[in-house]
Amino acid sequence: MTDTRDLDVVVFGATGFVGRLLAAHLAAAAPDGVRIGLAGRSQERLEQARAGLPERAADWPLLVADVGQPATLADLARRTRVVATTVGPYQRYGLPLVEACATAGTDYVDLTGEVLFVRQSIDRFHDAAVASGARIVHSCGFDSIPSDLGVLLCAEAAEEAGAGELQDTVLHMVSAKGGVSGGTIDSMRAQMEAAGADPALGKVVDDPYSLSPDRPAEPDLGDERDRLTATLDPDLGRWTAPFVMGPFNTRIVRRSNALTGWAYGRRFRYREVMGVGRSPLAPLLAGGVAVGLGVGMAGMAFAPTRKLLDRFLPAPGEGPSQKARDSGHFRVEVVARTSTGARFTSTVAAKGDPGYAATAVMQGESALCLALDRDRLPDRAGVLTPATAMGSALADRLRAQGFELSVRRDD
Repeated sequence: MTDTRDLDVVVFGATGFVGRLLAAHLAAAAPDGVRIGLAGRSQERLEQARAGLPERAADWPLLVADVGQPATLADLARRTRVVATTVGPYQRYGLPLVEACATAGTDYVDLTGEVLFVRQSIDRFHDAAVASGARIVHSCGFDSIPSDLGVLLCAEAAEEAGAGELQDTVLHMVSAKGGVSGGTIDSMRAQMEAAGADPALGKVVDDPYSLSPDRPAEPDLGDERDRLTATLDPDLGRWTAPFVMGPFNTRIVRRSNALTGWAYGRRFRYREVMGVGRSPLAPLLAGGVAVGLGVGMAGMAFAPTRKLLDRFLPAPGEGPSQKARDSGHFRVEVVARTSTGARFTSTVAAKGDPGYAATAVMQGESALCLALDRDRLPDRAGVLTPATAMGSALADRLRAQGFELSVRRDD
């Protein structure tokens, strides 16, 4: 990528709910001299969005671009080092921008939690991105940075201690408080519609290694399907329930392992659960969460019930209030056993609604990391993951923003 580009980061979708949060974070946190632009379909709405940002954003360039007009996306990609996009559902709207960035050698970050979109991005544009040097980095928010960096911290600590490779590894969602936006619901709906219409796509969604760069080379470790029932974790003595984001995050983490030549280990088994504690009521609570999640997913899977749910769910463009975003938080712990019997626990935690306030920080710092920390990044290109594209450089940026990213040895 040459210095002829006149921008460092462009926020695509800057007029939407999450796009405005991302732009506000960049306006507050980007170092002086970073060249930032705002992009979207409407010049008028872009002007309104810029007017709502701090004074230092007053002269940020505005770029009119539309996913239905590929030439505008190509122009956008050629002008900047990094595009940070919040325009979803990505299954419907994301691939033209990925193509433009992969062709132009422009780095890219998004917030997707859609297996099918990422799989299509890999199949269609990984080779082009490798050839151009572009880093296409999906899932740079609550999906899936805490999972991806949490496992990376454990793997690095085990390697440094000479404690062997990772084997049984579990992410526990210890606590979280936050809201759900209409955009998130719309992304879930889009993927379920696609998978429901084509059984072959449904199999892709269900495959634990669906995002692997080399599916036949993945080890056979037995049943690694996502757990949908309440269980008692025998290692921690804690009741757990299914974690709604696990079926996506686990596939990103497994892709990270494969992209690094299975550096975490060839017998790396990974799952994600929601911890509900050890109280006498914990089994009932875990069971209730499992049943509620199952009913909700079943309701989203069928068109008639989707229409009914749409009456009660937030519409695209809506999200939690400022008060709700400020009062949110999240804390996850990744517990990893190694081939020598050692145990490591990493913690990733932050204040702010995980899907919005914290996600704006995660995506914003990912974009700045790609734009400004290139001498610290792994020597990789193509369709990557947060851990394989940015690793410790991103972890350091998030710590500087008040996140906790730590690891300890427990055995």
